Amino acid sequence: MMMKPHSQTSAVINRYPAWKYVVLIVTLVVMTLSALPSWYGEDAAIDIHWQQAQDAQRTQQYLESQDIHVKAITQDGDQTQIVLSDPNSQFAAQAALKKWIGPEDSLALSQRPAAPQWLLGMGFEPMSLGLDLRGGVQFLLDVDMDPVFAAHQQGLLQSLRGTVRGVRAQAQFDHSVTTGQLDEAQRSQAVALVQKDYPDWTVRSHGDGLSFTMKPETVEELTRQTVQQNLQILRSRIEELGITEAVVQRQGANRIRIELPGVQDPVAAKKVIGATTSLAFYEVNVKEPVQGKTLPLAQGGTVSVKRLPVLTGEHIINARASLDQMGQPQVEIVLDAAGGRMMSDFSRNKIGFPMATAFSEYRQDNQGRSVVDTEVISVATIQAHLGSRFVITGSGSMAEAQQLALLLRAGSLTAPVVIVEERTIGPTLGAENIENGFKALAVGMGATLLFMALWYRRLGWVANVALVANLITLFGLMALLPGAVLTLPGIAGLVLTVGMAVDTNVLIFERIRDMVRQGHSLAKAIHLGFDRALTTIWDANLTTMITALVLYSIGNGPIQGFALTLGLGLMTSLFTGVFLSRALINLVWGQDARRKVTI
Repeated sequence: MMMKPHSQTSAVINRYPAWKYVVLIVTLVVMTLSALPSWYGEDAAIDIHWQQAQDAQRTQQYLESQDIHVKAITQDGDQTQIVLSDPNSQFAAQAALKKWIGPEDSLALSQRPAAPQWLLGMGFEPMSLGLDLRGGVQFLLDVDMDPVFAAHQQGLLQSLRGTVRGVRAQAQFDHSVTTGQLDEAQRSQAVALVQKDYPDWTVRSHGDGLSFTMKPETVEELTRQTVQQNLQILRSRIEELGITEAVVQRQGANRIRIELPGVQDPVAAKKVIGATTSLAFYEVNVKEPVQGKTLPLAQGGTVSVKRLPVLTGEHIINARASLDQMGQPQVEIVLDAAGGRMMSDFSRNKIGFPMATAFSEYRQDNQGRSVVDTEVISVATIQAHLGSRFVITGSGSMAEAQQLALLLRAGSLTAPVVIVEERTIGPTLGAENIENGFKALAVGMGATLLFMALWYRRLGWVANVALVANLITLFGLMALLPGAVLTLPGIAGLVLTVGMAVDTNVLIFERIRDMVRQGHSLAKAIHLGFDRALTTIWDANLTTMITALVLYSIGNGPIQGFALTLGLGLMTSLFTGVFLSRALINLVWGQDARRKVTI
């Protein structure tokens, strides 16, 4: 009679509903499948872009003749991907192919998932690796602010010359504009103009004239905005290249750091990242060619155009290369609403008149100064009323038209950039980092599993199962989340996650032991132990999660990698340490009414 009420009580506690077990099993299966491609790793590969497509079988035979074994080779149009049997032969294959391919062909080192096709076909991919683990290229770019400040100076100069009759003014190198001798009326007009329309400039006397200087806080804010705009444009350009794990961050006042994991040939990336291009449409001077400015033609010669453009490239929202009816390359342009209105207003009364398309690009001269090269790539007669969609021709070959379309889609950099540092990390060094990092993880994991098994005995084995499931779940979650990248500091975060996960089980098991010592049955001790440990577990994990979020929000590459694995590891530790451990313990000891038992 004394056991009956206890059996009724034990029948209520320590029992999960069926749906919780279903959620648990489904989650573990999905996370395991997601983690499996990372277990298989990646195969070394070489991508070749042919000017004229070649036979894949012929390429494979050439490599075999050089004692380089091929695991697989695929051909898609003018693209060939060669997967190598030995990852250490990647550089040897690259050297051999460079001697064999044509001068207009290009190749790049790459990696391809080694997981079975059935697993990849389900949509699972290996975890993204950072630059220090996968290898790749790192650029440090310097944003040249001189053209930006010069543009603001020119705007002030034009306003002065248009408002103050007879004024002589020129731009200086210290973000200032100075005037020549001014009479009292000219001085008053100039001061009134700047105070009204240019409040970010200070005015002071300069001999018999005036000096207008950009305020320091304006210089700082303009630099910040320009670098931020360049950051966004560079991210867009890298996305156009198909590199999804890239890191683009500001470094210092006017520098940008770019990491491109998996990119071993930086030539193509440099062409897109470092290019500062813009497109502008000008009305051609027909009746009065002396008024305006003269621009060189790409085909030779010059053309006179109006000084101010009708439209600039900032209004372009899409660009696509195609062939016209005569089979010649062209670029189809799509403008935003404002740009469409501007082009419509201009072309409405200009049908039958020529319009010039000018292409500008910044470069560095021998003294390291930015120089802009502008040439007219097309002078076409406006045949109809233009709107938000039209085409331009004369951009060169199809490859050049595609390159121009890519740059226009990604946007024109607000200020030119200069690559001041370039570092290449080979896949061999990345593989060594992975091996050393996971050796440390294996040692820490092994020691933790041994301690838990010896100290907590049967409950320790439950903790060990939860700990292994925790790592599998964490790897699977990182592989599923877009933008999640594993770095070398991230592996340190994995090692720390092992300790954090064990802490959860240690807190629960010690509470269970305390309840058993107080005379409760094992089932009751399990129920009370989990309930009383849960508050402490939540508090400890919440404070650590706040730290991880702060590190991720204010840190850069390596720090973010550590914070990411730490934060995700906290979530998976709670899932496996509380949910999975409780499910296993409920199944084995959840209804055990014994007292003073040692487990």
